[in-house]
Amino acid sequence: MNDATNPDALQGASNFRDLGGYRGAQGRRVRRGRVFRSDHLAALTPADLVKVQSLPMRHSIDFRGLNESAALPYDIPGVTRLSMAIEPTVVQRLRVLAASGHVPSADETVAMMCDTYRDFVHKHGSTFGRFFKHLLQHPTPVVFHCTAGKDRTGFAAALLLAALGVDRDTIMQDYLLTNQFYRRDAAVEGAGPAHVMEVVWQVQPAFLEAAFDVIARDYGGLTNYLAGPMGLAAEAREQLHHILLEP
Repeated sequence: MNDATNPDALQGASNFRDLGGYRGAQGRRVRRGRVFRSDHLAALTPADLVKVQSLPMRHSIDFRGLNESAALPYDIPGVTRLSMAIEPTVVQRLRVLAASGHVPSADETVAMMCDTYRDFVHKHGSTFGRFFKHLLQHPTPVVFHCTAGKDRTGFAAALLLAALGVDRDTIMQDYLLTNQFYRRDAAVEGAGPAHVMEVVWQVQPAFLEAAFDVIARDYGGLTNYLAGPMGLAAEAREQLHHILLEP
């Protein structure tokens, strides 16, 4: 999906959208109807469930931490949920700061978010590798998500599109669509200073750029990162193109 409208929108999941349609390697477009990204799926309406089941979705990849998943569980008949938990470190750091009496500035909060994305690269390559390997082993429609579908999900989407040869500007465009589509929910966000919450519950180019800068600096580029921490050999990368790019 590559414009400001969202034909795949669900009533109970504000950031649900198809990753298909973007132009990737050799000018081939990412297949539509195969890989979807979303915020949490715990508030789907009966009509949403019918739509998801009709795709036909078979698996959901849940990047939420264990407490997040327990707080907002979901069960979609016919869809198997696979947990690939990445714990939300920013929330924990903010709680520690609040307990010490320190209220971070907006700039400090941006710096924390950038550190979080660097941690995605350094600490969770194997988790994102599991996600890619699932796509290779189960070539049926899948949705991947976290709580807001913006950080863990946003980075996973950026990695996948990059691996498929989508250009960086288009990847950033898809990433920033979260700021248009995600409906902030006070029950999910919790309490905090408005200027901090504004940073934490939106996305900024600097967050994603921090992750890609680390991939370039510390791993020598995306191909090395895919082959190293994510464990995807050249054959697997070629197969990913075969499965997810149109002829």
